[in-house]
Amino acid sequence: MKIVIEHLEPVLSKWLWIEYKHVSGLVGKEKLIFTNVKKKKTRRKLSALGEALSESICELEVDRRKIIVLDQKASKHLVPEDFSNIEYVVVGGIMGDDPPRRRTWLYLTSRLKEAKARTLGDYQFAIDGAVYMALQVSQGKKLEEIPVQIGLDIRVDEYLTVHLPYAYPLVNGRPLISEELVRFLRDEIEDYEAEAIKRGEVPEIE
Repeated sequence: MKIVIEHLEPVLSKWLWIEYKHVSGLVGKEKLIFTNVKKKKTRRKLSALGEALSESICELEVDRRKIIVLDQKASKHLVPEDFSNIEYVVVGGIMGDDPPRRRTWLYLTSRLKEAKARTLGDYQFAIDGAVYMALQVSQGKKLEEIPVQIGLDIRVDEYLTVHLPYAYPLVNGRPLISEELVRFLRDEIEDYEAEAIKRGEVPEIE
């Protein structure tokens, strides 16, 4: 079974890159595919983490019946039995919106009609968290058996705290989040957001 991340953001931001890198560490480079990566330089960058393709998963000649799409708005919850004969688990490569804008349904679920659309529950997970949850369920755990924390605060300084309104799986009692992302949020997020405002768009990682 391979994890497919359908890249759905116009640029590969540093934040998104850190999440992608964390997923690669969780599943292994050989089991990770990035699809819908239109820019050649972005494909080169992502090839360090997994296979990188310009085509959307919706355009590839794969058996749709062997695909699970993780979609928060799906009507059925993910269960271990879903993984019988599954070859790909597809996750939207999206920086989360609060509230969600249903981009996974628009760009993936609605176009992969024979695939199994499954939800992880009522809360939105970060990309790496969603992949971790899917891996746990594929190994036989039920969603309700996996501890989850809703929301996470990253203290930047005595005046500023970054609130992440997503669901985080707990691993050994701690939220699953990349240490590199925590450092980025503590040390760089103010300059990063100022640059985004100045440019009128999110800066792309080099």
